[in-house]
Amino acid sequence: MKYPGNVFMVSAPSGAGKSSLVNALLKQHPDIHLSISCTTRPARPGEENGREYHFVSVEAFTQWREEDNLLEWAEVHGNFYGTPRSFVEEKIKKGQSILLEIDWQGARQVRQQFPDVIDIFILPPSIEELEKRLHQRGQDSDSVISRRLLAASSEIAHADEFEYVIINDSFDIALAQLEHIVKTANLRYACQAANNHKLFAELGISHSQK
Repeated sequence: MKYPGNVFMVSAPSGAGKSSLVNALLKQHPDIHLSISCTTRPARPGEENGREYHFVSVEAFTQWREEDNLLEWAEVHGNFYGTPRSFVEEKIKKGQSILLEIDWQGARQVRQQFPDVIDIFILPPSIEELEKRLHQRGQDSDSVISRRLLAASSEIAHADEFEYVIINDSFDIALAQLEHIVKTANLRYACQAANNHKLFAELGISHSQK
């Protein structure tokens, strides 16, 4: 599929600070639309349906999957997660940029459909720091935290599949690096040609999206 907007994917093990970085980035770039995933896991304290996730039943999720209404899906920690297809495709057709918060399994599926995707992996500075953050978050039981820590090593092993890797040791530095990636992506030829069609035509530059 050819598109003038950018598709961003951000992935990380639980507790690495992905959501906080993404929320801060979106405040600086209101032109980037966040795709809200659906999940079968229960909502955590403070989460709202349609804001953090669309919380759905296993039956509803299975139906969406069978009807090909999910751009990608994966099972993580015993729960299902997926990206509704319609929202993403609608924004892309309009030439608008999309950001997906996604796990590495889903990222593989999205790359097959969007080869020019900008994918970013957020790493914690250490497993010890990751454990500390999970406990400070206060959203999971000790048994769930232990399970997440066991899964983190496996998730981190897939960081080399991503074009960009950010170590979230200092939040401000990590956010600045994420911001730099977005600015760099916006300078890619397809985006520039779409936004400056008239100027490119006057300069005699043909507009061929890649």
